[in-house]
Amino acid sequence: MHKLARVSIAVIGAGKWGQALQFAISRNFPCKITSRQFKDIENFVSLEEALKCEYLIFALPAQVVRGWLEEHFTFSGQKILVAAKGIEQGSGSFLNEIFAKHIPEDHLSFLSGPSFASEVMQGLPTAVVINSTNETLSKEFASFFPSFMKTYTSKDVIGAEVCGAYKNVLAIASGICDGLKLGNNARASLIARGLVEMRRFGKFFGAHDETFLGLSGAGDLFLTASSTLSRNYRVGLFLAEGKKLDDILTALGEVAEGVFTSEAIFELSSKYSIYTPIAHEIALILKGKEPRVSVKDLLAD
Repeated sequence: MHKLARVSIAVIGAGKWGQALQFAISRNFPCKITSRQFKDIENFVSLEEALKCEYLIFALPAQVVRGWLEEHFTFSGQKILVAAKGIEQGSGSFLNEIFAKHIPEDHLSFLSGPSFASEVMQGLPTAVVINSTNETLSKEFASFFPSFMKTYTSKDVIGAEVCGAYKNVLAIASGICDGLKLGNNARASLIARGLVEMRRFGKFFGAHDETFLGLSGAGDLFLTASSTLSRNYRVGLFLAEGKKLDDILTALGEVAEGVFTSEAIFELSSKYSIYTPIAHEIALILKGKEPRVSVKDLLAD
């Protein structure tokens, strides 16, 4: 057990990602976990007990974060690592903006990088980034992760947020591309142009160039846009088959953040006149546009 094992850590959210994070942290530290409904898993505790911990890792779906914080959270000095990825639909708010209404900036950090929950649960190697304006906090959270997860730190919070949210939308696009059997050339072109588009969007909000070429950007994008382990990629595959979105989400049984984030990016891009053609077409496809028509429109744009 790690020499600092007496620190108190809890994961908020016991979905697959929350359980994977608890598994990882528990390699070195005792780590509690909680969720809205009881789950028969090791170290599951009540929300009240979890919130007493000094370090909290939030693995809630992005779209429920605001309501959850307003209903359940009172700041009492806790240090926070946000492991959710997405932009709030309707408001267009980034998660750091939502958390900032409840928690001081120097107590907030954000996790990014390529990290499928199922592979983390197997102890397979990966590398992630802890992003915070408070470098000391980033290093504290970085020290909690096990040796199979190489951990870097960064101060580019907004860059990590944009990458984590945008890559899910591009993963839907990649799934559509493969579902339509457009070929390897098409998928590679889509992902490359998607990375350019993601950078353009992020730069508008103050993100740093290097973030898009690192683990948070290219790393997470390449992962999520090329594997059926990605829920968002699978959404794209099903859309290409002509299935209805509601039926897809019901069959999926899990949250696919890109579905909600695509609308948020669509609204923000329209509001600020940011050129985001791929995200734009995904938003339209999710509203019913025929995917092959979107392909033609993208090629003609």
